[in-house]
This record gives sequence, C-alpha cells and structure tokens, in this order.
Amino acid sequence: MKEIAVVSGKGGTGKTSLVGAFAYLTKPCVIADCDVDAANLHLLLSPTTDSLERESFQAGYLAYLDQNLCNSCGLCFDNCRFGAITKEDKLYINPLFCEGCGVCTDVCPDKVISLQEKTVGEVLAWETRLGHIVQGRLGIAMSTSGKLVTSVRKKAKETAIATGANYLLIDGSPGIGCPVIASLTGVDTAVIVTEPTIAGEHDLKRILNLCQQFNLPTFVIVNKFDLNKEQTQLLVEQSKQVGAKIAGLVKYDPSFYQAIENGQTILEIDNTGSGEQVRNAWSYVLANL
Repeated sequence: MKEIAVVSGKGGTGKTSLVGAFAYLTKPCVIADCDVDAANLHLLLSPTTDSLERESFQAGYLAYLDQNLCNSCGLCFDNCRFGAITKEDKLYINPLFCEGCGVCTDVCPDKVISLQEKTVGEVLAWETRLGHIVQGRLGIAMSTSGKLVTSVRKKAKETAIATGANYLLIDGSPGIGCPVIASLTGVDTAVIVTEPTIAGEHDLKRILNLCQQFNLPTFVIVNKFDLNKEQTQLLVEQSKQVGAKIAGLVKYDPSFYQAIENGQTILEIDNTGSGEQVRNAWSYVLANL
C-alpha cells in the first residue's frame, strides 16, 4: 500500500478538487481528509450516512473546580496567568481561557481542582461511492491539530489494511504548519498543488523546502497554469531546481466549479480537456512512485 499526501503551500489552489479526482481514478481507495480545520472533501464523494462512525478526540487538559468543596481562598485566582479564573461569589474556571497548565491544582490547599482531558474534536469514518474516507474535525478555537491528523491517519491506515486498498490518499491542510507536518510524516511521496501567482511562488518554495526536510520524493502540479504562463514557467524551474518532478499542468476550467456544485469530481463532468490533464498528471505520479 502506498501513502500519497497531496498538499499545497497555500489555500485555494484546487488541492481538494484534485484529490477527489485522484480518488475517482483509483477507486476503491481510502482517503484521509487531514485538513482538520476545514474538512470538506466528503462533499464530493457522497458518503452514506448510515455507515458513519464517529469517535471523539481528546487532547490537552482543562482544570475543573469542585465548588462544593472549595473554600474560596483565591490562591488559584492569584496564580493563574491566563485569566481563566474569575472571582465573584464563587470561584469559576472559564474553559475558553484555561490552558491546562496545572498551576491551580498545585497551589490549591484543599486539592479540589483537578485536570481532566478535554474533547477537542472528532474522527469520522464513512463509506462513499469511491471508497472509504476518514475525516478529522477540530473543534472551534481548539489546538492540537497535528495530533488529530495523526489519529485520522492511523484510522485511515487501519481501514486501508482491512480493506486491502492499494492506495491511501491524504488530503493535507494548506500551508506548512503542524497539521501539514503530521500529514507528510512517513508517507511514500508528496504531491504539491500550486498556482501561477506571486503568493503561489512564495508558498511553493516553503512547501518544497518542507518536503526536502522529510527527504520525500515530490511531484508538482500547476493548476490554472494558463492564467499566467510566465509565472508557471517560474514555478516549473523552481521545482526542478530542488529535484521535484513536474507531474502536469492543468488549465483553468469553470467545469471544476460545476463539479463542486454537483458534488462530483472533475472527471465526472469533463473527461477531456482539464479532465484529461488531471488524469495524465495522476498517471505520471503513479508511474514514477
């Protein structure tokens, strides 16, 4: 089984649309949607709701105060550096501000404050018309996105092994932060989707450098290449300078938007033109793994 991570240095390059197309070309497969802050790949794959498996994800800690035993001495209030404890009629710990550092538990003379793991998100597993998808959803204003990505990938790999899938496709987050690092760790290859803009050039350099740090075989797909062919050539040269292979160029095509509106992949809307370019790019990646 090959694990292939599809990433992008920035958002809006069309990465998720291409992952959906790659899943269509390799069906049945297993897909891990590791863009845990804004997971949306399932919208293209028509998951069956009766197959949904949902697991809560715990990470980090929150302080809990037993007000029935608290004598309101205020030591926790005096020592909390995050302003998470309010002092009115009773002491109260605001979970939105608590960092789970544990200082309040150490200074409490009556030991009525405890640290408990907090639920920060969930892992969902579905069956779709193209195979299985495992998805992470991080809670609002929650951190530890990298740990949630790791849990998503673990569940997806278990599913891939159980179903005998040949490929595990990973839809990573944009950027180069913690969830992207967790998406790239231990994969067989990385596919970078970029676009011919100044921001695209800047962020492609960053994600190429990250893939080099992992010593990953790397492929680059320039989406919407015909919007600025001079900039596309700069992206191609930039990629080749660090040893990345150009898997393909995909033209700008409004059919992508039509496919999204219909909950389909581009290959179900247009099997020629941009659809053929996507197919050729994926064939190049598989042939050169």
